[in-house]
Amino acid sequence: MGKDKKEKEIDEKIEDKLDEKIEDKLDEKIEDLKEEVLDTVDEITLLNNQVKEIEDKLIRSQAEIINYRRRKDEEVARMLKYCNEDLILEILPVIDNFERAIKLDDDNLEDELSKFLSGFKMIYTNLISILEKNEVKAINPVGEEFDPVYHQGVLTESIEDKDDNIVLEVLQKGYMYKDKVIRPAMVKVNKK
Repeated sequence: MGKDKKEKEIDEKIEDKLDEKIEDKLDEKIEDLKEEVLDTVDEITLLNNQVKEIEDKLIRSQAEIINYRRRKDEEVARMLKYCNEDLILEILPVIDNFERAIKLDDDNLEDELSKFLSGFKMIYTNLISILEKNEVKAINPVGEEFDPVYHQGVLTESIEDKDDNIVLEVLQKGYMYKDKVIRPAMVKVNKK
């Protein structure tokens, strides 16, 4: 019996030692796993941050593309809206010359000049109708208050019975193309 008891004690000591070793090994494994989990969580956090950065960059890029398209569309629309502006600006001096020539006509409709100028009047009328079809309007500010957006003051005169800053005479017609002033009217303005 003494031997059995000793064997039992030895078995118990062996079991205790094994249990301690197993617990130590398990504790080590648990610590290793905890470190791995923490490393994995850190990696996931880092990856999530990178994903957020990439998403932010993507959103910004998409916004830039949308803004670029909008700006391009607005510019193209503006260019198309005013595409004839250069041509119209070149025609305006011709219109001015026709108006000066037509002013030479007198009341005698039988002379050669009147017959010649009647052709000018027809051409002038056609040119004016073409400009009107293309939304070109003359600026005729006589009697209106001077506005530097629409008028270019080149002369002043002092007339007491007229208000200050009133356009007295148009020296050269101004023109608007659609909603844009393409040539301001040259005017004489009242200054008291």
